Amino acid sequence: MSRLVVVTGAGRGLGFAIAQRLGAAGDRLVIAEVRAELAESAESSLRQQGYDVTSVVTDIADVRSVRALARRVDDLGGADALVNNAALADGVGGDTFWELDEEFFQRVMNVNAYGTWLVSKHLFPQLARSGRGAIVNVASDAALYGSPRLVHYVGSKGAVTAMTRTMARDAGGHGVRVNAVAPGLTRVEATESVPDSRYRLYADNQVLGREQTPDDVAGTVQFLLSDAAGYITGQTLVVDGGFVMN
Repeated sequence: MSRLVVVTGAGRGLGFAIAQRLGAAGDRLVIAEVRAELAESAESSLRQQGYDVTSVVTDIADVRSVRALARRVDDLGGADALVNNAALADGVGGDTFWELDEEFFQRVMNVNAYGTWLVSKHLFPQLARSGRGAIVNVASDAALYGSPRLVHYVGSKGAVTAMTRTMARDAGGHGVRVNAVAPGLTRVEATESVPDSRYRLYADNQVLGREQTPDDVAGTVQFLLSDAAGYITGQTLVVDGGFVMN
């Protein structure tokens, strides 16, 4: 029986790759994307590939928007799984923590940490009802090694990693697993502004010696949602070619 999987931020880049991978495996998809044009183009592309997909324009940091998403997903039969991928990755390699603009810091935290919690909160009743509910939060390896000049993003993704543990403890008694994946630097639309020096840092220190692709992460997300990971919860799995080792 196919699952209904909600993927936030799936209009392009990593989120789209995750949705594509899950669709190819037979899952039904709901794309939650803040930009209407990206939501429409992603839905069209995935439908052309033969996948069952619905797009819902959603601002994950806005409670009214998230409630509307939850109602739409419930109308489709209810979520079996959730991938919290949507995030802001602006300002990589930019300001030090004492130079960073206050409003910018708050904006990144609102989307990356608060938004992850908000979507999880409002879809949780459906996930618990599913009997096989699972959440994968997309964190970042940057929060594990303390990437410089990135305190807003690192703080938000560190929060996601910590939240994953507590969410897993809260949800376990309801049969819902919660894990996180921590990708390394992946060349997608959202990382176009990342300085070349940051890519060189990864290239020089990744053990596997090749550039990371979105599908590297998508495959891990697929595993964490699958029955093969049915006894794994509260964990953060680093996927960065050995750049960071726990």
